[in-house]
Amino acid sequence: MELHDQYGLTPVINARGPFTPLGVSRSTDRVASATAEALSGFFVMEELKDLADRTIVQVMGGEAGAVVHCTSAAVTLSVAASMTGTSESRIAALPNTEGMRRTVLLPAGHAIDYGHPIMQDIRLTGATPALVGSDARCSLQELEENLARPGVACLLLVSSRLTRGEDIPLAEAVAAAHRHDVPAIIDGAAQDFRIEELLGAGADLVTVSGQKYLRSPTAGLVIGRADLVRAVRAQEKGIGRAMKPSKEAIFGVVAALRARQEMNRPVWEQEQYDKVARFTERANGLRGIGAAIVPDPTGLPFPRARLRVDAAGAGMNAAALARALQSGSPQIWVMAHDQEKGDLTLELIPLTDPELDVILSRLSELLRPVPD
Repeated sequence: MELHDQYGLTPVINARGPFTPLGVSRSTDRVASATAEALSGFFVMEELKDLADRTIVQVMGGEAGAVVHCTSAAVTLSVAASMTGTSESRIAALPNTEGMRRTVLLPAGHAIDYGHPIMQDIRLTGATPALVGSDARCSLQELEENLARPGVACLLLVSSRLTRGEDIPLAEAVAAAHRHDVPAIIDGAAQDFRIEELLGAGADLVTVSGQKYLRSPTAGLVIGRADLVRAVRAQEKGIGRAMKPSKEAIFGVVAALRARQEMNRPVWEQEQYDKVARFTERANGLRGIGAAIVPDPTGLPFPRARLRVDAAGAGMNAAALARALQSGSPQIWVMAHDQEKGDLTLELIPLTDPELDVILSRLSELLRPVPD
């Protein structure tokens, strides 16, 4: 908390997951050291980008990989790459798309807002997003019919808990795009643990975040077809100039990827489960709380803790409890998207045992019986 004290900033315990308004994640000492060392040196940036390319392929797969400023930038530049290729004149022309394929198809339920609308990521290129189906459902037949339209630049799919409606089989949607010679992009911002699965769906490009579960400095990774990754990198001569990665971000990503490569996944996954199990066991002793271990809704390899709040027993409903946790010091942020159902969800991955003790102590104070 030294920086909080030094600058008078609000101390926070983040049980909400890799949440951008809270700074997303905590880097490891290894990543922080690589990032700090990069700050004091000069490098040939194209060599650094080639290093990132090799490391991404080695650790995550795909034909090629690139680092850009963030995942939002990765989406924008992937769409741009599908329109321009490596043509210098086209890259320089954006967002003027005259003479280019410019329609980007997106299932309606995938038009998410993760702090800003993904539709804006598309429009920044000069492309026109076209929604397919409804929030409730987008069928493969509807996709197929729209893919047959002239001027389609790419199909954009989203792998996230924020999507709405029936799940779309990603591999079948990608195959439909390829039948019409249309590249398919999958935005998997927080899905780096599932990158093999997303690439296995056949996507031409997959975008993931560096600063979420990889815990690098802010960065977006673009992984997939070599020619399209080259086109993404080429965007730095155009709109991508404002979305380029820094030297410290690239070194941080490389360090984070190497750490991931060395990770003993089964051991790490068991540690996450055990942490949640300990927390829920203690939380179940609190008045008005029913705690349970719940899986990640998108298939990530770790569970979360769900607190079901009985308003009568707890003396407040879930929404009031979330507000009370956030109003204390340190502020405790939780996932409250299901608060109307009486549920709060906590992601514990980055938290230490002392921080879990603070959360449980605060809950105990808030839920203690009112004296007669």
